[in-house]
Amino acid sequence: MAQIRVNNLTFAYEGSFDNIFENVSFSVDSDWKLGFIGRNGKGKTTFLNLLLGKYEYAGAISTNMVFDYFPYQISSNQMKLSAAEFVEELKPGCELWRVICELEQLQESAEILYRPFETLSPGERTKVLLAVLFSGENDFLLIDEPTNHLDRGARENVKQYLAKKKGFILVSHDRDLLDACIDHVLVLNRQSIEVQSGNFSSWWENKRRKDSFVTAENEKHLREIVKLRKSAAKIASWADKSENSKIGYDPRKEPDRCNGTRAYIGAKTKKLQSRVKQAEHRIDKEIAEKEGLLVDLENPVDLKIMPLIHHKERLLNVRDYGITYNDGTTPVFKGLTFCLNRGERIALHGENGCGKSTLIKRILEKTGEAKDHLNITETGSFETATGLIVSYVNQDTSMLKGGISAFCKERGLEESLFCAVLRQLDMERVQFVKNIEDYSEGQKKKVLLAASLMTPAHLYIWDEPLNYIDVFSRMQIEKLLLQYKPTMLFVEHDVRFREKIATEIVEL
Repeated sequence: MAQIRVNNLTFAYEGSFDNIFENVSFSVDSDWKLGFIGRNGKGKTTFLNLLLGKYEYAGAISTNMVFDYFPYQISSNQMKLSAAEFVEELKPGCELWRVICELEQLQESAEILYRPFETLSPGERTKVLLAVLFSGENDFLLIDEPTNHLDRGARENVKQYLAKKKGFILVSHDRDLLDACIDHVLVLNRQSIEVQSGNFSSWWENKRRKDSFVTAENEKHLREIVKLRKSAAKIASWADKSENSKIGYDPRKEPDRCNGTRAYIGAKTKKLQSRVKQAEHRIDKEIAEKEGLLVDLENPVDLKIMPLIHHKERLLNVRDYGITYNDGTTPVFKGLTFCLNRGERIALHGENGCGKSTLIKRILEKTGEAKDHLNITETGSFETATGLIVSYVNQDTSMLKGGISAFCKERGLEESLFCAVLRQLDMERVQFVKNIEDYSEGQKKKVLLAASLMTPAHLYIWDEPLNYIDVFSRMQIEKLLLQYKPTMLFVEHDVRFREKIATEIVEL
């Protein structure tokens, strides 16, 4: 069993204001199924790139392992070819028969290796790349967000596949996937890194208990600090009073006092002042212990949303509805029936390509939120309430460009309040001076979510809002939606989020 040892690792991007890692040390075994957990922007993907030797760093990473990384970068030329034609370019020495064996474990036909890569669905592409990744021998594999944009069936295939494997680091925010596939966790806390055996749920329960203990200890320290400060103030008052009585006295009021008592009073004052200094030292020590306890405490701020109340009870009414693109003859879907009333949260569910995003675009078009018009033919009935105001989160972040100021100006958002919401989603202030295109994918999604939360609306439409969003922020958003109960139509493949939030699930 080989080990990967990290000693005093320190790294910062060139021109950055702060270190991503600072004097970090830990070790992991090469046969572990390791889940990598942490807030967006904390350095998960950066650490994988450090293992791959892409950046210069201080400290040491010691191992004799060979690393390979998912997802592979597919060029525009490769997109037009079949995977069978370029797997050797992705993984030197890759043998096609091994890839076919891995595809069988993923419950996928080898036929997809011989179709142009650009014609494959997101799930099929992921399966091909995972099959290539695991076709080697003795590699330690770095798997970065393998289930983003995958539907339920593809996610289940990938989950079952990874559960049978070992010798990898899995970066994922999908709690269901982590619980099924890992036996250790590597956690980027706020100020430290920890390695722990178990899956996500066992780690989270341990963290919840630890945070409860830390909170109780912190309250105890605060009470002790208050007591010490009161005691120090009282003793200081006595010392000042004693010091002031050293010189000058009224013989009628103090007949038993003489000039020789001055030395005694001075010694007494010095002793009292010493006790004040001891109390202050204990206060400083208690404060240091208190701050040491709180460095890794996760205490997310409660988010807020201000939904509008529409005058009509029913906002959407869909009856036997179908869509067909005018450049094709096969319907995207047909016979769809559901209604959305105030306060309901409907999850659209189905395989990739079943028409979820198309339906959302049609709603946006009917409510005047979309500028482009779909080239489609409709059947059945699709009614929206008049004057409906929609707040939309797109699954695509590629349109985000420029700085925060320009983004807020374009959306009509108050910049200071927008930055405050991003801070509540644990975005570091240093990010606010960067261009949004330089953010991580998770940070870009937080920009879209913050904008949606700040936009008062009758209906919130979120299309795969949690792709790349960290676990802690997902829980923040779950709490927000359960508290304020906005009217929503959303698409989300995170099973636990969907089960908690949806009041109804509509299958396409």
